[in-house]
Amino acid sequence: MAQLFFHYGTMSSGKTLEILKDAHNYEAQGRKIVLMTSGVDNRSGVGTVASRIGLHRKAIPIEHDMDIFAYIEKINDQEKKLGDGPIACVFVDEAQFLERHHVFECARIVDELSIPVMAFGLKNDFQNNLFEGSKNLLIVADKINEIKTICHYCGRKATMNLRIHEGKPVYEGEQVQIGGDESYYPVCRFHYFHPNEQR
Repeated sequence: MAQLFFHYGTMSSGKTLEILKDAHNYEAQGRKIVLMTSGVDNRSGVGTVASRIGLHRKAIPIEHDMDIFAYIEKINDQEKKLGDGPIACVFVDEAQFLERHHVFECARIVDELSIPVMAFGLKNDFQNNLFEGSKNLLIVADKINEIKTICHYCGRKATMNLRIHEGKPVYEGEQVQIGGDESYYPVCRFHYFHPNEQR
């Protein structure tokens, strides 16, 4: 039975590596997949899923006005007409940047097309507010899984993202600021509030 999965973690928790691995495993078994990512994330170019260890591949960018359900339904129908079988899974990277309608379109893919959707992304931003996509995935996902990593400072479990600018923590600003290891540290709760203190 198809389900909507939300795999979340902090920055540097290996979310993108996980999605690339899972997509590869499906394809290695001869199953057709669709790989998508938010059009907001342009660090490696729009429509590219790229991990910090250097793995990357092209993906379908999800833009503001895109209807994900209609897009997948059309591709799925084409695959069936060609006799190649239905899509086995839809993978969505950077799911925190999805809008509410995108998340509910993903739910429709599961419910109406019986295609599983695996969404990967951050849960909370650098101010510990939920992203729109994450909030709605937490509401409608059938299964929720945390991808764990350790605190940049102490090695305990990281649960928050600390924004860094010129080596100093930043607690105010726009929610979305695209960046990688140079801009964000995965941290535990203690080091989010006390980044320069030993524990």
